[in-house]
Amino acid sequence: MGQKVRRGRENQIIPDVENSSHPQGYGDAGAYNPESKIPTPGIDRIAREGVLFTDAHSGSAVCTPTRYGLLTGRYAWRSRLQSGVMATGDRRGSLIDSSILTVPELLKQHGYKTAVVGKWHLGYRYEFPEGEKGLQNITTEKPYGTFNVQSAPVGSKIIDGPVAHGFDEFHGFHHAREMHSWSKNDTVIENIPLDQVIRRSTGESLRFIEERAKASEPFFLYLALGSPHTPIVPSDEWVGKSGVNLYADFVMETDNATVQILNALDRLGIADNTLIFFTADNGCSPEANIPQLLEKGHDPLRSLRGMKSDAWDGGHRVPYVVRWPKVIQPGRVSDEIICHNNLMATCAEILGATLPENAGVDSFSILPVLRGGETRKPTHPFVIHHSVGGRFAIRKGDWKFIAAKGSGGWSKGNDGKASQLYHMATDRKEQNNLVEKKPDIAADLTKLLETAVANGRTTPGSQQKNDVKVVIWKDRAGAKKDKGK
Repeated sequence: MGQKVRRGRENQIIPDVENSSHPQGYGDAGAYNPESKIPTPGIDRIAREGVLFTDAHSGSAVCTPTRYGLLTGRYAWRSRLQSGVMATGDRRGSLIDSSILTVPELLKQHGYKTAVVGKWHLGYRYEFPEGEKGLQNITTEKPYGTFNVQSAPVGSKIIDGPVAHGFDEFHGFHHAREMHSWSKNDTVIENIPLDQVIRRSTGESLRFIEERAKASEPFFLYLALGSPHTPIVPSDEWVGKSGVNLYADFVMETDNATVQILNALDRLGIADNTLIFFTADNGCSPEANIPQLLEKGHDPLRSLRGMKSDAWDGGHRVPYVVRWPKVIQPGRVSDEIICHNNLMATCAEILGATLPENAGVDSFSILPVLRGGETRKPTHPFVIHHSVGGRFAIRKGDWKFIAAKGSGGWSKGNDGKASQLYHMATDRKEQNNLVEKKPDIAADLTKLLETAVANGRTTPGSQQKNDVKVVIWKDRAGAKKDKGK
């Protein structure tokens, strides 16, 4: 099962989750949508030279919980965050408890140099310089709109941020509403124009790659671009390039960061030995102006129901392409149902490492799939989805059960039934609720979900504890009294 790899260039891993920090639609990239109106040569190249997953899911339909699962291999609803996303200023600090092993901490144990560039969004606190009152409101005027964000004073210290959770370097910001505040490691060092964040993030990533390519240690770069999340602020050279709308322009500029990184790996001679993941942290946001995109002939959701925030697949089925020339046969397409939580177990298997009992409790390795093992049993026995409102769904094989009415998020639509059951192989758009026609299947999936919550893990191993009580049935009368662990 485990593959022991030698130190050196051949095991440099760059989980280049460049879009893990933004809502990009399943149908935005040409690799996923032949009718896409947005050129995405970077994403398309990774897909062409690696493997494209058609049924990959973010751990949640919004930002913070997805990146929590990505970096810990644990569903975020096991933490104190039961709905919504994090902001800075939480006196409890990061959502990631110090007792939870992270992917960069695992890799550092095996000699990796680690860096995160871009958006963190997992919580930290500021210690402001003497005389400063705190975050300040900043307004940016562009010809195409006015954007309001907050800015931390230069010199502010970051408490319990990325460098406290396994990263040697942090270059970026906390979340979209604070992207004006650019930090280095544990200090805010400057305030930068909003439309320069992609360029700055790309530049820092290229610098790190070039430095590490000259060194003997392997490296891990987590590039979490804030784009094309709001504020939608493409730089001047990209405004209008798509001929569709500003969101499409922003997607193009985001993809260009991927192109630059791929070109740098080629130029430095390390492309063959570098593992790259490209994905998104949730589905397309309504801020993209979906009706306008559809009017221009571009479907960012490729007919999936829902959008960012929802338990329906439009909220969390995302692009997911992986390239590793020494391992992955190019041009492959996988229908395997996977989840972002798999990064922890995948890295562990590559390293031949055994995870502690309380680490990666919801993480399954996809290394066998990357190697081409499509005939084995599924990697994930099942995948659990979570909406912005904390509503649960579970997917096992072709069946998907939602323990809630409606979307669980921002999308409208409710057939009046207390739960939903869809056969995804024949009803990809989730239109035919079979919960009353297939009660046995609904009951089995309900039991599976309840067991997964109660056990504190979905992987084999000893029972673990959730950080707080977890309520599954939030739409039921008396839901606050539901028994959860």
